[in-house]
Amino acid sequence: MDRRLFIKRASLGGLGAAAASTLAAPALAQSTPKVNWRLTSSFPKSLDTIYGGAEVISKYVSEATDGNFQIQVFAAGEIVPGLQAADAAAAGTVEACHTVSYYYWGKDPVWALGAAVPFALNARGHNAWQYHGGGIEMFNEFLATQGLVGFPGGNTGVQMGGWFRKEIKTVADMQGLKMRIGGFAGKVVEKLGVVPQQIAGGDIYPSLEKGTIDAAEWVGPYDDEKLGFYKVAPYYYYPGWWEGGPTVHAMFNKAAYDGLPKAYQSLLRTACQAADANMLQKYDWLNPPAIKRLVAAGAKLSPFSPEILSACFDAANQVYADMEATNPTFKKIWESIKAFRGEYYLNAQIAEYNYDTFMMIQQRGGKL
Repeated sequence: MDRRLFIKRASLGGLGAAAASTLAAPALAQSTPKVNWRLTSSFPKSLDTIYGGAEVISKYVSEATDGNFQIQVFAAGEIVPGLQAADAAAAGTVEACHTVSYYYWGKDPVWALGAAVPFALNARGHNAWQYHGGGIEMFNEFLATQGLVGFPGGNTGVQMGGWFRKEIKTVADMQGLKMRIGGFAGKVVEKLGVVPQQIAGGDIYPSLEKGTIDAAEWVGPYDDEKLGFYKVAPYYYYPGWWEGGPTVHAMFNKAAYDGLPKAYQSLLRTACQAADANMLQKYDWLNPPAIKRLVAAGAKLSPFSPEILSACFDAANQVYADMEATNPTFKKIWESIKAFRGEYYLNAQIAEYNYDTFMMIQQRGGKL
């Protein structure tokens, strides 16, 4: 090798790298401008898993931009009450919120379809529909009419059926029951005589304790243990058929989101998807020991009877038929979910169901 030629090329390479570095700095500064947003959560800080989803998004966005894009997270009640989070983001009071869209179903039942509706999909199926079945795009068409853009930012997995002050064995036992129940699942149980109540998470315990309500559903073992429901309503039922896999959304004021650089928009979507996966994984890790502790503390664990589940399923289908007949947007999205639901549970009966069932039999036999 010609030593002089090698040195010459190496020197030019070094100059080129320095020049590239000099030129890249202004471009980099332009692509990562200083942005400071506020995000209001629908959840208290004490519920570290579900509230923590917003913190995960904030952390990832900040780290990826060297701190140039900051999202300050506020707990429910610090700026607005938890059930007004989406309204605050839409109005521009804050740029973002972390919430569950079925909280707002009273304004339009389409809101619920982005999160979870009775007897729909589990978390894995709902995410498949959202990310690969056009669910995110369809829901954002609706959110655009509300001044928002939203992306999945968490999932709890199938939830529990809630805490009851008395045993619920038959449909007749549900008559007159005052129950805190989220989303339009309340519309379903209403057909069975339940009186649904929409109450924020922090207000559930005192309502149960005072007897203002007779039952309440929240999330699952880990969060429910933190809220102490077993102390005032010992009967713990499952499954939460109205929430087979509820998505927690990160929603952004549409004008604020549209005004971001494309790189920031892409980063937000990526951070949301990371938080979406992280939350479900964390619940899967934390719920098993929590359910053991709850039972040891006196929780009386029971499944809903087949009679109750069948009655609720039939009532849900009546509600869906009414909504499809009167709400074209609801009909469009629900038909998409229904079409995939049939395919999903057909496939789930093969390998997944049989593998899980076999392993559960081993667990019950003391082999795991």
